[in-house]
Amino acid sequence: MNKITMYGIPNCDTVKKARKWMDGQGLEYSFHDYKKQGVAADNLERWADRCGWEVLLNRRGTTFRKVDESDKADIDRDKAIALMQEHTSMIKRPVLETDDGSRVLVGFTQSEWENLLC
Repeated sequence: MNKITMYGIPNCDTVKKARKWMDGQGLEYSFHDYKKQGVAADNLERWADRCGWEVLLNRRGTTFRKVDESDKADIDRDKAIALMQEHTSMIKRPVLETDDGSRVLVGFTQSEWENLLC
């Protein structure tokens, strides 16, 4: 299998569950903390192409709710990507990607991850 990178924030409960599951399956991966390391626009664009920017954008979080209404008005792909790059907490967590880009998973659903990774 290709190298796997998990993107997220270490103290996020969903990321913790995903990491625990990956470890339990014996799956090797590297972790990219996008609070500390940021996320390249290329990554966000690739993930949006694969999964849809609507899936990638975390509208439920406090960061999105606190953003000025004018930034949220008429939101489209480009605007969403710019917001996610500026406010990485707006990216749904975790994002899992193989190094060849053939697999991208957004959020943690154990059954979905089992089907694609095991």
